[in-house]
Amino acid sequence: MQQNLQNKKGLVEGVFNQVYSKYDLMNDFMSLGIHRFWKKSLINMMNPSLNKKLIDVACGTGDIGKLFLDSTNKDNKITCIDPNKEMIGQGRQKLSKYKNIEWIISPAEKLPLPNNTFDFYTISFGLRNTKDLNKALAEAYRVLKPGGRYLCLEFSKIQNSNLDFIYKKYSKFIPILGKFVVGEKEPYKYLIDSIEKFVNQDELIELMKNNKFKKCSYRNFSGGIVSIHSGWKF
Repeated sequence: MQQNLQNKKGLVEGVFNQVYSKYDLMNDFMSLGIHRFWKKSLINMMNPSLNKKLIDVACGTGDIGKLFLDSTNKDNKITCIDPNKEMIGQGRQKLSKYKNIEWIISPAEKLPLPNNTFDFYTISFGLRNTKDLNKALAEAYRVLKPGGRYLCLEFSKIQNSNLDFIYKKYSKFIPILGKFVVGEKEPYKYLIDSIEKFVNQDELIELMKNNKFKKCSYRNFSGGIVSIHSGWKF
């Protein structure tokens, strides 16, 4: 499933080239810090144990990888992947004390990794930025081991009309906030547009099923502002 907005040449890369240096700061401003709770909730849903292999795709500056290592064993080796080299650079710098993270620059649609490798695949606020949802999901399925689990944290569709009204009013303020914090308005206009155009919770479940995932489910957080989708490779 092609995403028209993300297929505009150079758009997504240009967005993250503009914001990478203040990416974490802006996440805190935009979500009022709640993104940390959402990411921790993903790890809690995963309930990882020792000696499990994680691939975190569209890793940004490595928040999920850090939470995974902190909750299991800092000596585990994990793989963090992002298409933006500047974002990878920020992650390397932020998590420099973690010597066991493999950082790879790659899009989610074409991972340079062998089949049946990982116990967990995570992607947080990154599936929405891919050019082709089916290719990204197919690659996730390919690199997971049989019995492996896919977990996607992503902006979703609010299911309460009052909250949806408030959120849409707040969303109009985010590009202004981006101009104030980062010095750029356009990347955050893209952010709002990409959220509005992204598939809803049930549509993503269908895409996961179409790409062979089983026992697919989702949980809404913060009234559906975000959701975490889960699926298994059997």
